[in-house]
Amino acid sequence: MRDILPALSQWYAAGSPFGLATVVAVSRSTPRDPGAAMAVGPADEVVGSVSGGCVEGAVFELAQEVVESGEARLESFGYSDEDAFAVGLTCGGEITLLVRRVSPADDPSFGAVAESVAAGRPVTVATVIDGPAPLGATLAVWPDDEPGAPSGGVSGSLGSTGLDVAVAADARGELAQGATIRRHYGPHGERREDAVTVFLNSFAPPPRMLVFGAIDYAAAVARIGAFLGYRVTVCDARPVFATPKRFPEGVEVVVDWPHRYLSGTTTDARTVICVLTHDPKFDVPLLEVALRRPAAYIGAMGSRRTHDERMKRLTDAGLSEGELSRLRSPVGLDLGARTPEEVAVSVAAEIVALRWGGSGAPLTATGGAIHPR
Repeated sequence: MRDILPALSQWYAAGSPFGLATVVAVSRSTPRDPGAAMAVGPADEVVGSVSGGCVEGAVFELAQEVVESGEARLESFGYSDEDAFAVGLTCGGEITLLVRRVSPADDPSFGAVAESVAAGRPVTVATVIDGPAPLGATLAVWPDDEPGAPSGGVSGSLGSTGLDVAVAADARGELAQGATIRRHYGPHGERREDAVTVFLNSFAPPPRMLVFGAIDYAAAVARIGAFLGYRVTVCDARPVFATPKRFPEGVEVVVDWPHRYLSGTTTDARTVICVLTHDPKFDVPLLEVALRRPAAYIGAMGSRRTHDERMKRLTDAGLSEGELSRLRSPVGLDLGARTPEEVAVSVAAEIVALRWGGSGAPLTATGGAIHPR
């Protein structure tokens, strides 16, 4: 929903009901993940996508019906479904969608959720998708100490106080991991029952990309990092290079010694660290810090000779074999890249492959599902 939020917020503020279709389950090969959303608003305006184009026509009609009736619908589309096949879902997978009407009257919590998502503040939206609880009922859940959150950190209801309490506790746990998942409960929140299925859609703040070394390659990496949805920071100790005008709008630029800045900032299991300084007096102290911190990816630029010298310096500095094994160096996949932009694509490809377990091989040379689950 994050990418279509501006349109949704505008419709909501105007009091115009819209149909919101959200992917709540997938199987086999499907182009969109749970949480992907499409909305049909005033004058039949469409934003977003739930299948990359396969079933959007059918979802458009379904959303219109939901807006008219006010009743939420849960629908599945797949290869074996003749209606879905007729509208083009030939990718071999199956998606399940919850379609519900959203307006200030239908969902009083949506405005606060939209504000939190737009501001990069964490929030989870829990929605009933099956069982005796009201289909499409929502409960918005914020961290206990989140500034600006409603009293108690929750808004809305799933129809039962016990269910609200149990789901709120689980939602905060999933939010800490940035997870979007289904959970099952009894009608009053009983943990060992599965009468009610609730979809927990977590909107965690965007992951961070920390780029060290304010060179031309850094500008290209920062640009593609922002495109992939990272909150990008570029850091360099040299103020003549670390100037905002050299980098894309929205990228934070910090003048500081890289290792000192990294020691004083926050990273987590989703953080990407790209070391492009290409100078041992910068990158060795920096990597000493980076390889001992939480991060999803740590890559360093340099030739193979530079890599060998760097590894020796890091070993002499006392880093363990396990810590050194986290380093992706030389950075990027072998694409034959030459320009800064091509190198940035190489780095981004390695980040994506590492995140999802991809091989980096051409799809023509692989078998099986293109979008494995």
